[in-house]
Amino acid sequence: MKKERLKKERLKLIILGLILLNVLTIAIFLIKGSPGQNETVATIGKEKITRQDWLNEMESRYGKEVLKELIDQKVIESAGKKYGVKVSDKAVERELLMFKTMYGSSGGYQASDEDKWKQQIKSSLMLEELLTKDAKIPEKDIKNYYEQNKSQFQLPDSYHISQIIVKTKKETEQTIKELNQGSSFSVLAMERSIDEFTANIGGDAGYVSEENERYSKSFMDEIKNLKPGKWSKAIKIDEGYAIVMLHEHVKGKDYSYKEVKDQIRRQIALEQMDTPVSAQPLWNEIHVDWFYGKTEAH
Repeated sequence: MKKERLKKERLKLIILGLILLNVLTIAIFLIKGSPGQNETVATIGKEKITRQDWLNEMESRYGKEVLKELIDQKVIESAGKKYGVKVSDKAVERELLMFKTMYGSSGGYQASDEDKWKQQIKSSLMLEELLTKDAKIPEKDIKNYYEQNKSQFQLPDSYHISQIIVKTKKETEQTIKELNQGSSFSVLAMERSIDEFTANIGGDAGYVSEENERYSKSFMDEIKNLKPGKWSKAIKIDEGYAIVMLHEHVKGKDYSYKEVKDQIRRQIALEQMDTPVSAQPLWNEIHVDWFYGKTEAH
């Protein structure tokens, strides 16, 4: 249970960081793109909302959290340099692969945000390394953990798909005709898919594999035959008919002990510490002077 909690904590940290950085990006865009802070951005009858009103509201809602996230990142970078802690690109790529195949769009992953995901994952891994740098974990414990949890380090073949679910064969044929004529898959999914879980996000169903019991063998066989960017013929399912588009095929991989040894060491150490993964303890080692308070280096 602890290791599942740690995974969820790390995922929450990464997603929160992405959300806050996106809020910051929007705020910067509003400031840079404005000819004046009194520019009207909306009118409601005789009332108006200025760009400054908008920025003030964003700051009141998200200002402290966004600033704290930025400070955390700088604190982690500074502490990393101080202690010579580094995170390899391979470790970042491995974590990204695990996150997107395990959680996909339901966890907030979007291919267009991949660079931001990598940035947040790297920061999260470096934080874990800093928090556990003094932990001494016996080699035999790390090896035992690996042997007992091998499935945790085995990724099955995964397929990132979008889908359009309709009730009748006739609707399927019309939809495929429109797709062949150049219509947008995501727009058609939002317009006519009856699957409430995916329709609102353009049909994005995230990453699926043969281990996912929600999809039949015949459904998965159709996906396997697709090339990225292409869609299937009509697939009969319980709800009616599905049209599936493949975005990406991620080949399965079994990670060796050597590849995940450091990850396991951190995970065991964090389980033993049983404390939230947070950059806050590092603030006392780095001088931080900010709008909402001040900490001094000891």
